[in-house]
Amino acid sequence: MDFELSSEQKLIQETARRFARAELDPVAARLDQEGGRDIFLGNLKKLAGLDFMGLTVAEEYGGVQAGTVAFSAALTEVARACASTAVTLSVNNLVCEVIEAVGSEEQKKTYIPKICSGEYAAGSFALTESGAGSDPASMTTSARLDGNEWVLNGSKMFITSAPYAGVFVVWAVTDKSAPKGRGISCFLVEGGAKGLTVGRAEEKMGQCASATHEVVFEECRVPKDALMGKLNGGLRVATAELAGGRIGIGSLALGVGLAAMDYATRYARERVQFNKKITEFEAIQWMIADSYTELEAARLLLMNASCRKDQGKAYAKEASMAKLFAAEAANRACYAAIQMLGGYGYSREFPLERYARDVRVTSIYEGTSEIQRMIIAREILKEFA
Repeated sequence: MDFELSSEQKLIQETARRFARAELDPVAARLDQEGGRDIFLGNLKKLAGLDFMGLTVAEEYGGVQAGTVAFSAALTEVARACASTAVTLSVNNLVCEVIEAVGSEEQKKTYIPKICSGEYAAGSFALTESGAGSDPASMTTSARLDGNEWVLNGSKMFITSAPYAGVFVVWAVTDKSAPKGRGISCFLVEGGAKGLTVGRAEEKMGQCASATHEVVFEECRVPKDALMGKLNGGLRVATAELAGGRIGIGSLALGVGLAAMDYATRYARERVQFNKKITEFEAIQWMIADSYTELEAARLLLMNASCRKDQGKAYAKEASMAKLFAAEAANRACYAAIQMLGGYGYSREFPLERYARDVRVTSIYEGTSEIQRMIIAREILKEFA
């Protein structure tokens, strides 16, 4: 396996790095504390102009078909500066991938170019419900066919980008008599559709600039051809596409962890206690060594999963391994970085407390660390069977 990025992948990575440093880093703290929707959406539009909203989708639908390795590398660089922007970038690419994977040709040509070009600020992935998080098969949102329209009723929770999403990928029960998980279908619902209401915003610990809302469907009518993929085959679509999303979130976690350790290491090189720089103390050296070793291991796991996906190989286990390890390693790295700064690490004057808040959710969303362990164990046990 070649661990070096290709010239195209390096160009995408470097473009993301330059953009993150010039446009995202200067405003990230302000967006976290004060908001600033216009600035946030403006940066999303600029990323679309750089072709970052469709990195993994085909050129014929407005993407650049650069592959998952390039996507992971770019997302890591964006997350180094602003995790809120990075999660939106990740979800937008995920929505495009879902539509490309199971949508009709008309659906692909209608919606993917609008996300890739920035005409739609975002797309939303509406799967989770208050009683169906780690167990999506328990969802209760329903869809019934009424003539030439589907009628959706129910609610979804923790939906990224809901207030400004141009289109929602929505899962709903279409056959209540089917065994659990087998009567669920997938729909495309345009933002602003009658009967779709964006509910209250979540008051989150971190990633505050990214909007996260409840979405309610009350007799929400969509055309019959809004069904995406096979009737009653939607849950399989969700579980398959979430594997790709886990590469995105693992890459996001890696970026935040690297940002934290880079900042703390630069600080430690200048900080003097007991008449010498604190990097001369073994305790600090071990924090640096352990954290960077774990983050490098996370990068290699992400690259492995990305390569397998790009090669058309099975990658669910590898994606879960990468997401699990990257999220946990990045959380540890952020807390080590705070420890290296001491009291300053706990102060909002420095970015470490924001990194720690932003990274915490990476071990929760797109499948908790506990769910990742279940998936990994299941796949390994299959190999033994």
